[in-house]
Amino acid sequence: MPQIQLSQHGKKLIKFYNQMVRQGFQRTDGTKVKPENVYNSFQLVKFSDYCKKHFIENNINSVLDYGGGGSDWDAANFKGVNSTSAKKFFAVSEVTTYEPARNLMEKKKSDCVVCMDVLEHIFLADVPNIVHELYSLANKLLVVNVACYKALALLPNGENAHITIRSPDWWKGVFDSFCGDFPKVKLILICSKNNLIIEKWIRPEKDF
Repeated sequence: MPQIQLSQHGKKLIKFYNQMVRQGFQRTDGTKVKPENVYNSFQLVKFSDYCKKHFIENNINSVLDYGGGGSDWDAANFKGVNSTSAKKFFAVSEVTTYEPARNLMEKKKSDCVVCMDVLEHIFLADVPNIVHELYSLANKLLVVNVACYKALALLPNGENAHITIRSPDWWKGVFDSFCGDFPKVKLILICSKNNLIIEKWIRPEKDF
């Protein structure tokens, strides 16, 4: 699948995130996060129990983790000490991680595309192209969480790392504008604030 073309601002953001992975970043409270701790948390764990049932219902075998950061689907303790890996928890056999900030550039069309806490980091003008690509890479299921609040992390230029903060209804509108083009893809859209779900939608509506 050809690479989508980002805006110049979007390309600059990718460079910023690559720099943050290599050098760490400043936080709004004045502290600094070391490179080894940059975006290493597994964001999907916050909504894992809610999402698992949709993996099972849709017979998901392969996953593309779009903007997966440092998520390791093979590592033990996904849900805490003495727990299994994410791959075993969701009962999937194949996972591809796309993370341009870490030079992981493969985008493999998969049964499910997972996109956790990514879109708020995307420049506003690039959001429609990214959302269209998310749909086009999913065979059955698209699971998205968008953070609707300011981040603790700062970009190297001093801007807040969540550069596109919009309301849940705004994000719903963006995804609704594409869902008709992908009738075979079920969407789980979660909008959150401070790791708590504000709103969630399932599309198509007949699946409510």
